[in-house]
Amino acid sequence: MNRPLLTALLAGLLAAGGPALSEETQPQTTKAVAVSSININTAGHEQLAMLSGVGPAKAAAIVQYRENNGPFTSVDDLSKVKGIGTATVEKNRHLLSH
Repeated sequence: MNRPLLTALLAGLLAAGGPALSEETQPQTTKAVAVSSININTAGHEQLAMLSGVGPAKAAAIVQYRENNGPFTSVDDLSKVKGIGTATVEKNRHLLSH
C-alpha cells in the first residue's frame, strides 16, 4: 500500500471515532493532511503549499504564473515558474496532474 493512501486511511479512522483520550493523556500533535492529487491548473494557494518544497510564496507564484500565462500543458511546465525547479517537480510528480 502506498504511503499517502495509508496516511489518508489512518487519518480517516482516527477522525471517525478512535478511542477517546482525556486532555491529560491526549498527545500534542499537528494537523496532518493527506494529499492524493493536486491539479496544478485548478489548485488554490493552500493546496499548492502542501507540496514538498512549496510554501506560501511559491504557491502564490504558481497561481500568478497560471493567471498570466494560461493553464499548464504538462506537469513539467511547473518548472517555468520562478523558484520552482525540476527537483521540486520530480519530488511531487506522483501527486501532480494538469
